[in-house]
Amino acid sequence: MAAAAALEAAAPTGALWGLVQDFVMGQQEGPAGQVAADVKSGSYTVLQVVEALGSSLDNPEPRTRARGIQLLSQVLLQCHPLLLEKEVVHLILFYENRLKDHHLVIPSVLQGLRALSLYVSLPSGLAVSVLKAIFQEVHVQSLPQVDRHTVYNIITNFMQTREEELKGLGADFTFGFIQVMDGEKDPRNLLVAFRIVHDLISRDYSLGPFVEELFEVTSCYFPIDFTPPPNDPHGIQREDLILSLRAVLASTPRFAEFLLPLLIEKVDSEILSAKLDSLQTLNACCAVYGQKELKDFLPSLWASIRREVFQTASERVEAEGLAALHSLTACLSRSVLRADAEDLLDSFLSNILQDCRHHLCEPDMKLVWPSAKLLQAAAGASTRACDHITSNVLPLLLEQFHKHSQSNQRRTILEMILGFLKVQPKWSYEDKDERPLSSFKDQLCSLVFMALTDPSSQLQLVGIRTLTVLGAQPDLLSSVDLELAVGHLYRLSFLEQDSQSWVAALEASGTLATLFPGAFSSHLVPKLAEELHKEESNLVREDWHTKCSRHLLCLQALSAVSTHPSIVKETLPLLLQHLWQLNKGNVVAGASEVIAICQSLDQVAEKCQQDPDCCWYFHDTAVPCLLALAVQASIPEQEPSVIRKVLLEDGVLTAMASVIGTATTHLSPELAAQSVTRIVPLFLDGNTSFLPENSFSSRFQPFQDGSLGQRRLVALLMAFVCSLPRNVEIPQLNRLMRELLSLSCCYSCPFSATAAAKCFAGLLNKHPAGQQLDEFLQLAMDTVEASLSPGPSRSQAFTLLLWVTKALVLRYHPLSSCLTNRLMGLLSDPELGPTAADGFSLLMSDCTDVLTRAGHAEVRIMFRQRFFTDNVPALVQGFHAAPQDVKPNYLKGLSHVLNRLPKPVLLPELPTLLSLLLEALSCPDSVVQLSTLSCLQPLLLEAPQVMSLHIDTLVTKFLNLSSSPSMAVRIAALQCMHALTRLPTPVLLPYKPQVIRALARPLDDKKRLVRKEAVSARGEWFLLGSPGS
Repeated sequence: MAAAAALEAAAPTGALWGLVQDFVMGQQEGPAGQVAADVKSGSYTVLQVVEALGSSLDNPEPRTRARGIQLLSQVLLQCHPLLLEKEVVHLILFYENRLKDHHLVIPSVLQGLRALSLYVSLPSGLAVSVLKAIFQEVHVQSLPQVDRHTVYNIITNFMQTREEELKGLGADFTFGFIQVMDGEKDPRNLLVAFRIVHDLISRDYSLGPFVEELFEVTSCYFPIDFTPPPNDPHGIQREDLILSLRAVLASTPRFAEFLLPLLIEKVDSEILSAKLDSLQTLNACCAVYGQKELKDFLPSLWASIRREVFQTASERVEAEGLAALHSLTACLSRSVLRADAEDLLDSFLSNILQDCRHHLCEPDMKLVWPSAKLLQAAAGASTRACDHITSNVLPLLLEQFHKHSQSNQRRTILEMILGFLKVQPKWSYEDKDERPLSSFKDQLCSLVFMALTDPSSQLQLVGIRTLTVLGAQPDLLSSVDLELAVGHLYRLSFLEQDSQSWVAALEASGTLATLFPGAFSSHLVPKLAEELHKEESNLVREDWHTKCSRHLLCLQALSAVSTHPSIVKETLPLLLQHLWQLNKGNVVAGASEVIAICQSLDQVAEKCQQDPDCCWYFHDTAVPCLLALAVQASIPEQEPSVIRKVLLEDGVLTAMASVIGTATTHLSPELAAQSVTRIVPLFLDGNTSFLPENSFSSRFQPFQDGSLGQRRLVALLMAFVCSLPRNVEIPQLNRLMRELLSLSCCYSCPFSATAAAKCFAGLLNKHPAGQQLDEFLQLAMDTVEASLSPGPSRSQAFTLLLWVTKALVLRYHPLSSCLTNRLMGLLSDPELGPTAADGFSLLMSDCTDVLTRAGHAEVRIMFRQRFFTDNVPALVQGFHAAPQDVKPNYLKGLSHVLNRLPKPVLLPELPTLLSLLLEALSCPDSVVQLSTLSCLQPLLLEAPQVMSLHIDTLVTKFLNLSSSPSMAVRIAALQCMHALTRLPTPVLLPYKPQVIRALARPLDDKKRLVRKEAVSARGEWFLLGSPGS
């Protein structure tokens, strides 16, 4: 029995000995992992591993000892949590002793110490013992990179877990680390070393007398000059090293006396990267420095920054110089002064003013703007700096404005004043009389109003911007100033439409109206209302279609100032009242005027979306009014008026629908539910009780044998229900869906049928999955199949199929693939084939009225990619199998899909699809040509290697299309010829003479835009192969 037990105990030990021998003597790596796994599983203990290694660990041959210790270290790396405390003590003593061993052994010893440094319950004193041994016995910089990295890891581990013990070493720990790091060159190790130095400083380790030595051992790498090798597997970038080193250099004021001279030296050098790095580092240092550290270096720092901003050719260096000056000024501003101490901020700002102020008097000279930027950077740093500089500079600039009479000089001076005004809002003042601007307010306002009346549009622009900034100053402008400002903005609002001053005046009106709604309600809105009324009385004699009419400008001004709820409550009734005046026949109007009013209403609705109360006010006021106008226009009359016909035109109804949709998208679910209970019954039951002026001569029944005019109003219903939040319950939904389905196949009014189909699709998209959705889909499919058979409703049935397919594609519904296949089947249809091909453009595009994310539709983020993956193989297969006369339809559909696909998705598939795209260029359909060219142009830039393989075909087809009858195709073809020049030059050079000759023809094209593209493309081909191209 005893013998059997002995044999059983010896069996695993013998297996372990065999694994050890295979690793140590057989030079096999696999046994190490097996031993570690066995220790983890409890088959062996670490003690048994050490016993099995016995002879290897004290073998006279260094390589054998190294292999033995390597095996033990690898086991410890995986199994250190299993160790007992007394085992850790003995192992550390063993490893410390082996640090004195042969250099071949050291790497394995360090790996073992790294494993033991991870032990959580390390006995006190061992961390210090290990580090002392490493500092004394190991010359770290003579080791390979990986072993040096191991040493840094050991130090990092102990700093994280044994901080107090290491601090007990005092400055000896800092000195020891300096010796370890001194001479390090590998970027992987430097990242870790910089982190250790930063921790030494930020965690208050004792630096003792070694501050300068620690600075020297790190600053020798400044500025970083490292270019990562190509295909670097470690992914270390130059920026990583720069930021790590900067964190060290800017971590303590104790480095200031050594660092600031170095920074000044590097800023003054000729190397751009050194200038940038030095200025950015100075910026970081100012966050921890005080006046004491900066005092002796301020003149030199200012001289260097001034020179860089005055003389640099680099915008980046200028920006960093200004940022550094800002930080310096902020640092001097926040330092606490003793009563007897010198105020360095005051003297520093005085030096800046002395060197820059006189340049401000020379608005035509090149140093005027650098000087202004320096002063503005310093002024923006603190309240004190702002007060000091503003009080010195503003009087001078105000004087210079009046001294110079030329508009361009005045514009420069006013732009400088604007820059100083922009730094003012950053600082708050308890007493408004303390503000430095208060004493200059009247002069500033006078100056701005002079600019606003100047004939120069550029000076007007700066004046408008300055007025906006002045208005943003709290409690600065008086009521008189505001009245004058509003008067000027009113005048500028009637300048030539689309001029820069006109656009800027509208933007300024909107911004200031938010801040001063009372002033605009009192002084601007009444004037605009009067203008609107005056124009109404004169419209009979004026041309309604004049784009620059005061009437349209007045509408746009009203929408621009509707940025505050109180103003909206005045402007909205004005706009709606004006619309009613048109409807009553008091004013002769065309569709463009009604559309202009609707566009203004739409802009007001957008501005209301941020305020829930204002949003509901707009919806509750405007939507019933628009519906009432439309319903009244749709009621049959014996003598129909012109305006009522206008209100039922496609463009007008579309503009009204846009207003209703915008007014609905941001409603809360509770308010939307309140509105839906009124609007849906209006269309289903003719309930007009909530509409203003609702005494109509007959019932409104758009679905029940209503007139064509009434059916057209389904577009307004579509805009409303397709903009509702998804969780709003729609009353009588089943009936509504059936009515929409029935109307969608009505061939007598395509506009109504399309609106009904889009409305049906929008509701389908939002409907939760379940039995009711399945019933609606089955009903739609039955209707489509029945109407797709030859007959008058065929085109409308196709439209319904297309919109239902899009609704399902967007939400990844399982039935979408079935409907898409049905759509592909129609590509071979003689009548619907071309239309079906164009339908793929709709499936891949974003809509603006229905099925939008803004309208709460369910739109999956990757629907285009999924559609491409699921359907393009079938399109390609269908193209190859289709008869010759049908192939163009497949090419058109494929071109639409690829043109709207994200290019990163298309690039991997390009080799297989390119031949089809090139064939599509030969298709006679200009839509296919344009879509394909639009798809190919970015691919020429992003996949030049693949495109180069087809250079002959590309050149031939692009040149042929450059003489196409379609102007858009000619322009796109010439843009592609331009893009071809990005392909490798050796591939293009054989075609250069042919292309230059061929591109001479479009230089004489009758269209200017074509000639412009031809000049650009031909110029690039001329430069091919020339030096520097």
